[in-house]
Amino acid sequence: MVAGENPKPWFKENATLIYFLVAQLIAIGAGAATTLAYFTRLENRVHTMEVRGAAYTVARMDEMKLSIAKLEQSIEKNEDQIKLIREVMTRRLNINP
Repeated sequence: MVAGENPKPWFKENATLIYFLVAQLIAIGAGAATTLAYFTRLENRVHTMEVRGAAYTVARMDEMKLSIAKLEQSIEKNEDQIKLIREVMTRRLNINP
């Protein structure tokens, strides 16, 4: 394109390139907005933890440990019941596992 020419034909010839570049700018902007939102939420979480203090976090972790212990006990009971059922059924069918 020579200086002084009308730029409209150039835009018409390269419309696909222009659309692609605009779409890329939109995608980059959306990615930046998503990243900013993520880091904002992360900062809010950190601030909340700092305000509540470590005692609150430790208490929550202890509650989770208790829940996990209860689940483990329930799993062990279920395993014992399954073993008992398997033993009874194999005895009745005269099968040696």
